[in-house]
Amino acid sequence: MSIHQNLLGGPAPTHLPDEPGREALASGTPAVEVAAAHPTSSLAWATLADEAFAAGRTVESYAYARTGYHRGLDALRRAGWKGHGPVPWEHEPNRGFLRALNALARAAGEIGEKDEYERCSTFLRDSSQTAADELQA
Repeated sequence: MSIHQNLLGGPAPTHLPDEPGREALASGTPAVEVAAAHPTSSLAWATLADEAFAAGRTVESYAYARTGYHRGLDALRRAGWKGHGPVPWEHEPNRGFLRALNALARAAGEIGEKDEYERCSTFLRDSSQTAADELQA
């Protein structure tokens, strides 16, 4: 028996490739510039969602978060994800998608879209309990 065999029978964790624009964001490039240069970056869209939410622009935050979420789903599928299974927070490139998912849940809750809030919150916990704990603290 292989030591790396998944004994729980679920899918293996999905590890995304490095985010385009991650280094630019880390060096202080404004998220709006990074999103324009790298529109597939969930991290850039999640950052925009967080900035808009912090400024009280909840609907704008929702739109940014939804974009980041869908860009992340595209990346997950390209990485072999089959619609469920762990997306570990501990793997840095996964954080853009997980942050966008959290931002979408948060904004949905604020605008009263209860079903979306519950679906996204559950999806976040199912993908990474660590991300849920970190982001919803």
